[in-house]
Amino acid sequence: MPTPDLVSVVIATRNRPELVRKAIASVIAQDYAGEIEVVLVFDQSEPDLTMASDAPGRTVRVITNTRTPGLAGARNSGIQAAEGPWVAFCDDDDHWRPEKLTRQLAAGQRSSREVHLITCSIEVDFDGTLSVRSAGCDEVTHAQLLRSRMSMLHSSTFLFRRSSLIELGMVDEFVPGSQNEDWDLLLRTARLGPIIHVDEPLVVVLWGTTSFFSRTWDTKVSSLHWMLEHHPELQTDRKGLARVYGQIAFGEASRPDRRESLRYAGRALRKDPLQWRAVVSGAVALRLVSPARVLNTLHKYGRGV
Repeated sequence: MPTPDLVSVVIATRNRPELVRKAIASVIAQDYAGEIEVVLVFDQSEPDLTMASDAPGRTVRVITNTRTPGLAGARNSGIQAAEGPWVAFCDDDDHWRPEKLTRQLAAGQRSSREVHLITCSIEVDFDGTLSVRSAGCDEVTHAQLLRSRMSMLHSSTFLFRRSSLIELGMVDEFVPGSQNEDWDLLLRTARLGPIIHVDEPLVVVLWGTTSFFSRTWDTKVSSLHWMLEHHPELQTDRKGLARVYGQIAFGEASRPDRRESLRYAGRALRKDPLQWRAVVSGAVALRLVSPARVLNTLHKYGRGV
């Protein structure tokens, strides 16, 4: 039998020593028969060289972000340093189920298509409340990603063929605030062909106060405008565009900018009268409910705006 491919796992980290150790441990504990190297990238923080390891078949290399400061630059530093033909991402506050890589690579081998990216579903952990987010399919198309961000396709589920990732230009480092860069990368990848998906919750994603990005409204709004500018095909799906307008409306209401929020809520409802984000955004803009209460309620069910 052929030797299983080396898999490089890029973990970008910043000031989360306890959480990142759990993430690394979950990668090291994979039941995958091949070798795994963890490329641990310290971003805007001092590297902890004690985390390096030369254990046979499960090495950990510690490097620093040599590119644009932030998550995107850190991931790209890791991609460039990776030695395997497969590159996976794992956020430093998430962790994998032991069978993740085995299940994903098996799905890739079964596919008759050229494989660029393999994803899986997730289990969201919000302050101890667990919710499974599944896609209900084994392939994800570009059209599906125009309609929905499909949040179960979380970056911690990504397993890329490295050559495809390089061909795509890696992670865009100029998306405002390193937000929505995952959706951007999914859309660019799906242009090459459908994304292979394992519809099992093989990654546990931690939501809550540990996130650097969960409630940074200025960059959330600007990154959505960036997406509309750089992916004009988003304008072709009325329901998908209404969703984006609804998200902008919620972000504007949370900043707060009542006028802009109501304007985008109206645009969302004109595209899709059933777009719930527009209604919720109106309630936030009119101060009938706080954005924190809306998000906390949604997060309990593994969902976001």
